[in-house]
Amino acid sequence: MARSKVYYMDAHSESTETSLVAKMLTVFDAAELDKMIKPNDMVAIKIHCGEWNNTAYLRPVYARALADRVKELGGRPFVCDTTTSTYSPWGSRSSELDILLTAERNGYTSATLGCPFICADGFIGTSDFRVDLPEGYLLKEAYVAQAIAAADVLIALTHFKGHAMGVIGGALKNLGIGAQSKRGKLNVHMGGHPNYGLGAAANFHPEAFKGKAETPDWEILEDCCPFKLYHINENDELEWEREKCTTCLGCFGVMGPRGILDIPPINFDAVDVAIADACLGVEKAVGRDKVGYINMAIDVSPRCDCANHADVPIVPHLGVFASTDAVAIDMACVDKAKESVGILGSAAELMEAHHAGDRKFEAAAATFHGQSEVASINTGHEIGLGSRDYSLVDVEPADGAKYRFPYDRRASRQRFADRFDKFTPFPYDRHDGKGFARNDEVDLEAMKRHYEHSTNGYHAEVEEEILAPADDD
Repeated sequence: MARSKVYYMDAHSESTETSLVAKMLTVFDAAELDKMIKPNDMVAIKIHCGEWNNTAYLRPVYARALADRVKELGGRPFVCDTTTSTYSPWGSRSSELDILLTAERNGYTSATLGCPFICADGFIGTSDFRVDLPEGYLLKEAYVAQAIAAADVLIALTHFKGHAMGVIGGALKNLGIGAQSKRGKLNVHMGGHPNYGLGAAANFHPEAFKGKAETPDWEILEDCCPFKLYHINENDELEWEREKCTTCLGCFGVMGPRGILDIPPINFDAVDVAIADACLGVEKAVGRDKVGYINMAIDVSPRCDCANHADVPIVPHLGVFASTDAVAIDMACVDKAKESVGILGSAAELMEAHHAGDRKFEAAAATFHGQSEVASINTGHEIGLGSRDYSLVDVEPADGAKYRFPYDRRASRQRFADRFDKFTPFPYDRHDGKGFARNDEVDLEAMKRHYEHSTNGYHAEVEEEILAPADDD
């Protein structure tokens, strides 16, 4: 397969045209994603709106700026996410009602975005479009969220980060999990699979349950499963109808810490492969030439935005990437993270994987030792979704004028001179024209000194040696 092009700009910002928002739009155009959009096209912008109390998810300004660009091109944008598979008993995005409230709290509203925010798979997550996948490595069908499948164009606007199950949370995961309906997620998670599903492969230890009397919160052992598959019987024993398990993982955080259930690593490995298959299903549903990808590799947290918290980023901001190839763009991001030095104090350093050349996500994001940060990438390459062989194209900043405040492009004198004549913000008529009451001169250097602090409240000035410039001779 030929090398795919990935358009890239680093994360440094020192001007209007090098802001991360401007860079996102610049690589969007450089990758010719704009050419996909025709007048009146319905354009889905697939984002992750963030779980309740997560703070690493992409700020809504990125989706807003992209939606504005789509409207400039004549398209009709909508921003969307999908319901989750109830992977937590207290998940905040498990239904359309839940996700709209969570998205609103996190800043994703029509007022913020300048376009609708949509739950793409309906009220409970069963509004979808089935796609045959004869070329799938593991999956032979996918269930794509209906609103995404119905779109004319799809732009995956992805926060690139780690993921406890997928190891990396990039473009592949944004569509391979995030663009699937609830039914599609259970398919990818291996629900009902005879070898890789939780019901087939997990180790169940009912003896770890010591009875209701010794388990004050015993109700959660039944309530964690939305399919009612856990029961405490009349003999005060815990039972599990494992043959019906959908691998929704609602029990993951309940049974695991109590020693009742051992989640099998093989399930996670299978899911990582299936993610690429499902991503191909999305491209087939929308059109192979109608899907574009933008990866914002910033705030690279070790956990996905579906966690209700966000840890210290494991690497510094890596940059902004755009491509028509989901495999190539994720590979480029993984390579950039590998080249980077990890952040001190992050999970990468705690796992001693913070050196340049270390595989950061396998060490800091994976749940199990042996998970691979390239499993989804390799699968995507294998099935023809894209190519892990890519060329990284450095993109130059665009003209700064393009990204200035668009509602009034006049310079300050034209905008404010007449208004300041009527409503002057500077009182020239006071204090002999100086405007305000202030001391004419103070010891500014005194306020710049550093002091040592102690618990008894004593502050001693630090004696700093001021080095004279070196003699050139």
